[in-house]
Amino acid sequence: MNYTSCLLCLLLLVWKPSLSQERYREQIADSVVMDTYSYAEKDEQVLDLDLYQPAFDGAYDRPVLVYIHGGGFAGGARNEAYIVDFCRQMAACGYVVASVDYRLTRAGKDTGFGCECPAEEKLNSFQSAVEDVQDATYFLIERWEQFAIDPHQIILAGSSAGAETALNTAFQPPYCYGLDSGPVSYAGVISMAGAIPDTSLIYNDSAVPALLFHGTDDELVPYATAPHHFCDETAPGYLLLDGSQTIAERLQQLDKPYWFFTLCGVDHQVYRSAMTDYRDEIIQFCYDYVLKGSAEQRNTVVEQQQSTHKFAFNRCNSDDDDTRE
Repeated sequence: MNYTSCLLCLLLLVWKPSLSQERYREQIADSVVMDTYSYAEKDEQVLDLDLYQPAFDGAYDRPVLVYIHGGGFAGGARNEAYIVDFCRQMAACGYVVASVDYRLTRAGKDTGFGCECPAEEKLNSFQSAVEDVQDATYFLIERWEQFAIDPHQIILAGSSAGAETALNTAFQPPYCYGLDSGPVSYAGVISMAGAIPDTSLIYNDSAVPALLFHGTDDELVPYATAPHHFCDETAPGYLLLDGSQTIAERLQQLDKPYWFFTLCGVDHQVYRSAMTDYRDEIIQFCYDYVLKGSAEQRNTVVEQQQSTHKFAFNRCNSDDDDTRE
């Protein structure tokens, strides 16, 4: 057997497991490659992204998942172990996945990102992160041919502060990235324990398909509408936020697609646990809602005992038509 024949056999072995599997719905690659790129430099800080792709992949026009880590705008990293695992799993299904840095504007600040952090500074942190994610998006779109991606199929995903960033970015008006095809809207957004300052800013042209995970006992980012960190009205950091329930209600009003998971009795740990406990549902959302254009409005309630103190939501005790688990 000559060298060419050996190489052909090797390639067939690599691709054989994927022949009967459907791309973007299940694993099609046994290995994933990762490369790091610097996409911007701001405030004397180099901002990087890690790009994950299925190995030996010859596909074009691939959808992109941009993941934004959490950490209260003071910590966290794009390459924490559980994030790397999530990115590799998604890339193994055929997606191009970018895990991005953004400026941690509260790092080293005595007031952190809680009730002692002035509300205006919280909003400034949101805006800085939004600008960074837009720049990371522009970096990818500029190189869409190099990365073999579809610039009109970019999904944002984030956890906690990263979810707040993802939501605030995704629901912006369509943005012009210099493409001949004109302004680009994100194709979808996945939020794990996120919120935005005001859902009235979501309108027909800015609303995108959303997958929302939120625990009813979240003590940091409100499940519905409440102060961030449940700060007292007199605290410097008092800032009303609209959480996942309020976002879902707004999308319902606009007749826009969404899938909302209410996790009864669960706290802020959803920011991390959703990436493992609901990975199949994340893949299903990307495929059904983003790639196939499902217009379904879906509510899933995961039953569990709620806390008896200030967190109590009727959705967990109702007999409506929601899917209950």
